Amino acid sequence: MHIKSILLSLSAVAALATTVVADAAPMLLNGSFEATSNGTNKQLSSTASKGGDQTTISGWTSSDGNNGGYNFILNSSNAATKDSVIWLEGQGNGFGASPDGGNFFASDPLYHPGVLSQSVNGLTIGASYTLTFYYALAQQVGFKGANYDNYWQVGFGKDKQTTTKLSIDDDGFSGWKKATMTFIASSLTESLSFLAMSGPEGAPPFLLLDGVSMEKSVSVPEPSSWSIMFAGLVGIAFLARRRARRS
Repeated sequence: MHIKSILLSLSAVAALATTVVADAAPMLLNGSFEATSNGTNKQLSSTASKGGDQTTISGWTSSDGNNGGYNFILNSSNAATKDSVIWLEGQGNGFGASPDGGNFFASDPLYHPGVLSQSVNGLTIGASYTLTFYYALAQQVGFKGANYDNYWQVGFGKDKQTTTKLSIDDDGFSGWKKATMTFIASSLTESLSFLAMSGPEGAPPFLLLDGVSMEKSVSVPEPSSWSIMFAGLVGIAFLARRRARRS
């Protein structure tokens, strides 16, 4: 086999036998929702809040077209108590903080939900980006009834994906779930958005969101392909030495 043919074969193996890993460089701002303009445990405003009973999440915009929508920034330390602006059911249903802890975002998909969005800059056109986040479904205290088929609609530019649907019984809690999605950038800047969606009317449901992160995905050869490439390079060296002796 000619050396050129061997090189082409090795290139094909490397291209096919790859695994996708995430680049460690963070792409998003304030994905844990800890930084706010006017504290936590408040309803969100669509514009910078300078006081009162509303706030904004730094780096993010909450809007239903007119205001911030029925969206809230809550804290895991008191979200299941009467001190919370939205008192979530937490009696014996396993309610607790997300794996990310601290603040989390909450939206009622049935009552004027607002879109939570952020412009992601510095993207590479055609590159893949891996999005991960935690999400859950809870019920507000004082209401009765089950909640069915609630999910996050996630947008990245023109692409839209959805999480697995969550359902809970009366006074239930879904537990925190982890979602992973992959998007391809079509421009240098894309809008990342989250919109709470629901099936039949609930009592009322609150979709929760926390720990949002996005990283650029890169491809590296699988261990098996490294072995093949190494063997091929040894073969090339042997052929080169053999030709040199003949000369």
